Amino acid sequence: MDNYALFIILAMIAEIIGTVSGFGSSILFVPIASLFFDFKTVLGITAVFHVFSNLSKIFLFKKGIDKNIALKLGIPAVIFVIIGAYLTTIIPTKEIEIIMNITLIALSVYLLINTQKQIKRSNANLYWSGVGSGLLAGLIGTGGAIRGLTLAAFGLPKDIFIATSALIDLGVDASRAVVYVSNGYFSKQYIVLIPALIGVSLVGSYLGKLILQQTSEKLFRYIVLALIIITTIVQVSTYFYKN
Repeated sequence: MDNYALFIILAMIAEIIGTVSGFGSSILFVPIASLFFDFKTVLGITAVFHVFSNLSKIFLFKKGIDKNIALKLGIPAVIFVIIGAYLTTIIPTKEIEIIMNITLIALSVYLLINTQKQIKRSNANLYWSGVGSGLLAGLIGTGGAIRGLTLAAFGLPKDIFIATSALIDLGVDASRAVVYVSNGYFSKQYIVLIPALIGVSLVGSYLGKLILQQTSEKLFRYIVLALIIITTIVQVSTYFYKN
């Protein structure tokens, strides 16, 4: 099978699972994309793809957006994603890549162990969640787990949870996409992927919505976290094998 075709299939799976889990697809999409592209290209493709992905979720889960949470979490997230994205132009790529994989494994293990753990509902935690998720998104490509944990603590209905998260993520991804593209992380040769990624974002989000209506989120959260751990362990092993 052509590498691009396999990548699109895996991207579809990541989008479906990301929608169902509530963390967004980047936590799975980033390690998957790393199997096919170099690290900086992964950052560029992830940002561009997620702009379409978030627009799809906002359209499909449009029953309501919590504007208060979106502003208090979203504004610091956008500011710090730009800082994180610029840091990738300074810090050596290999160091960032290994940090990315170790961080993803640590987050996944933590979330598996603490599936019922909630963060205190406060404005301070919204601000700090925005800072942390934005910085991680800019630096290693994914910060959805931190944002997901915070939003879960506020007990939002599924549609509002996903739409609010997608709106915040849209600002984050659009901001870092500008930085990545301007620094050559998304080269012209990958423009051919854009129509397929738009299709993946629409179809994957829609299928995720259908599954979410019929299936326990808890089960799928276990599945996605297990997949992330396996994928990132493979990535870390590959990294050390090459080096």
